[in-house]
Amino acid sequence: MTDGEFSEKMALILENDVDAGHAAKSHLAAGRPVYYCEDAYANYMIRKWPDGRRELVTLTSMNEILVVVSLEEK
Repeated sequence: MTDGEFSEKMALILENDVDAGHAAKSHLAAGRPVYYCEDAYANYMIRKWPDGRRELVTLTSMNEILVVVSLEEK
C-alpha cells in the first residue's frame, strides 16, 4: 500500500465515522493514539496521543509510521 492509498483509506474511514468522536475518545482513554487528517497537512496524518501531544506522521513504503515533526498544542 502506498502512502497515498493509506491516507485515502484513513480519510474515508474518518469521513464515514458517525459516532461523533466516541471511538477516538475511547482509544485515547485506553492509552492508545488516534490518527486523523486536517486540510492544512494534506499529504500527512496527525497522530494524537492521550496526553495531548500531536505529531505529523506519514507511512513509509515499508508500512512503518514515520514522525515528520511534533506539532504544538492548539
